[in-house]
Amino acid sequence: MEKKESFGGVENGADHLDEQSKKLKKGKKGGIKTMPFILGNEMCEKLAMVGFTKNMVNYLMEQFHMPLTQAANTVTNFSGTSSLTPLLGAFLADSYAGKFWTISAGTFIYLLGMILLTLTAALPSLRPPACELESPDCVSANGGQIAILYVSLMLAALGSGGIRPCVAAFGAEQFVEEDPRKPKKTWVFFNWYYFAMGSAILLAATVLVYIQDNVGWSLGLGIPTIAMAVSLILFVIGFPLYRYMDPSGSPYTRVFQVLVATFRKRNLPSPDPKCLYVNKELDATISTDGMLEHSNQFKFLDKAAIVTESDNVIASTKPNLWRLNTVHRVEELKCIVRLLPIWAAGILFATSAAQQSTFSLQQANTMDKHLTKSFQVPAASVSVFIMISMLCTIIIYDRVLVPVARKFTGLDRGINVLHRMAIGFFFSIAATLVAGLLEVKRKNAAISHGLADSPTATIPISVFWLVPQHVLHGIAEVFMMIGHLEFFYDQAPESMRSTATALFWLAISAGEYTSTLLVTLVHKYTNWLPDKNLNRGKLEYFYWLLTFLQVLNTLYYLICAKLYTFKSLQSKKKEGEEGVELASTEV
Repeated sequence: MEKKESFGGVENGADHLDEQSKKLKKGKKGGIKTMPFILGNEMCEKLAMVGFTKNMVNYLMEQFHMPLTQAANTVTNFSGTSSLTPLLGAFLADSYAGKFWTISAGTFIYLLGMILLTLTAALPSLRPPACELESPDCVSANGGQIAILYVSLMLAALGSGGIRPCVAAFGAEQFVEEDPRKPKKTWVFFNWYYFAMGSAILLAATVLVYIQDNVGWSLGLGIPTIAMAVSLILFVIGFPLYRYMDPSGSPYTRVFQVLVATFRKRNLPSPDPKCLYVNKELDATISTDGMLEHSNQFKFLDKAAIVTESDNVIASTKPNLWRLNTVHRVEELKCIVRLLPIWAAGILFATSAAQQSTFSLQQANTMDKHLTKSFQVPAASVSVFIMISMLCTIIIYDRVLVPVARKFTGLDRGINVLHRMAIGFFFSIAATLVAGLLEVKRKNAAISHGLADSPTATIPISVFWLVPQHVLHGIAEVFMMIGHLEFFYDQAPESMRSTATALFWLAISAGEYTSTLLVTLVHKYTNWLPDKNLNRGKLEYFYWLLTFLQVLNTLYYLICAKLYTFKSLQSKKKEGEEGVELASTEV
């Protein structure tokens, strides 16, 4: 039976017990005791990543003498690549190595990149001679210096590919089978996973950025490098405590097998769903949560499960999966296809978010950063309000909004995950709209004080005028980004959860590259984003272009959410009993 989910509806089902209960007998591993090691690894990785990227534009402009647009594009390209490599990490984790070893290897590679990056700050020979940014005698970095910089960034990006798709899925697996007779509480884990990540980002955006700006880049990059080493040690120490899910073969191979089998049988008539091929023994390792129910979407893919005489199916033998697939494997592919429209909606959200570490930073550089008469807030630390807003919203969401909403909706998680993401889109629209209004105010202040042609002068307008846009974006992240991550994990086939988490990072990657493309085109064909003097640009037009694009994107998302159909699971009521029942996968 197929359950069509309307926007804001609830998926039906019943508890699925058998396979999970068997796995629990293997030992009481996993649970809350593993969290210091898993979340500790994630926090150290984020401390290292954000400890550099939050201030990366300043580092590249000051130490490598890059122009603003080149520095901004380098940041977004690095961030985009760091969000693209998780596809490789997810493939290795789901297919061969498992999540533990993929995370460990990724952390080690990341550490090598951070060591090399720290050396570019510590050794004068690895960067161009110091000079004033506006000086005509400023020497650009040579090919060797740029190569070392890019190699260090590539190693860090490659290492993040092993960490990002696996940590969230690995952590959720420590709870998902704690008691299979109770509803899954993975949504709670994702909230606090993001809280731990946000705490590390908050520390990086304040303490580390202050050290980089006021003490030195060597120490400012050395600390996150040490944090990365600590994260590796922490994670490995927890090895005896973790619950492990064995890799079940390449999910990509299974996807291609279904596609090839469908193509081979493309001329066959549409089948009766009751006659499609089912082999529970064959699918046992990829269906411990329950077999996927047949759905009526994408019926042409069902042809891969049509049994013909040429298939030579014998109960005791494994069929040629390039000719014949089970209903479960066909439904795995359908699940992934259904995720893609929702996935695509996250790209422009990430594009908007990318501006918080590029042009927003340059706005802050031109403004009055005094907190007191003797203390100035580092420009890169202004974005700390994103983290403060995000952390506060997570607490309020988890402790206030969810219990209140639960009384009205009956949902354990308070509100439907599709509603949650929709709310995030609206807050993101507000954030870029407000950012444009603030830029108008900042430029008017520069003009009124005769500073429009002085790009390095401090405009007498408080940097804290940037707080509203950062607060709105922080709230948007809580609703959209956590909801996005939770959605992918929940709705993906169980054997593809690392791959699904990689999709989350892939949307961010696509958003970063979209930002690079958008900035490049706007810089080439307009005068909105000048390299030297932001006061003479039209940054507000760029923010409002993003606002308009996000409005269109939100309308697209609402249509996709309305049409989305949640996956349905089945499991045996009792061993040996005929019939199936829907499993509970409330979203």
